[in-house]
Amino acid sequence: MKVPNGLGFSEFKGYGDWQAVAPSQTDSQNAMRLIVANPVMIKAYRAGIPANGKPFPDGCKIAKIVWKPKQITDAPSSAATPDTVPGTLTKVELIEKDAKRFADSNGWGYAVFDYDPKSDTFTPGTLADKPPQGNDAKCGAACHKLAASTDYIFTAYPKR
Repeated sequence: MKVPNGLGFSEFKGYGDWQAVAPSQTDSQNAMRLIVANPVMIKAYRAGIPANGKPFPDGCKIAKIVWKPKQITDAPSSAATPDTVPGTLTKVELIEKDAKRFADSNGWGYAVFDYDPKSDTFTPGTLADKPPQGNDAKCGAACHKLAASTDYIFTAYPKR
């Protein structure tokens, strides 16, 4: 499974075992994300990229695993304020740095794969998604232009 002219889901095999970069919660989309990165990307983050002004090297990959948030009430802290945890998986968003392959999108390729829990399958995102997905490797390029100063990556590698 692949988006036209772009990333294939199989190129990110094993993403579930990659190291966490950071969580991200988007209230406007009712989404909770865990951003994970492959070893090449983690090494770049630990070397100070992009804060040191250097670009991420080719081979960097990120997967954003997206769930609908759900509140649990059976945890001890839930008496005052319910904890919010991942609920139903909704999609996986993928990003890869390859300056030659994705030269027309600042060196980054993007893909979104929607998850259908009933059939336990993924399909490429569509223009009906929010935000709309253009079904090609450039679907995230317009949004990520806002992060040009950090080599088109929004999420920093926070202190651990």
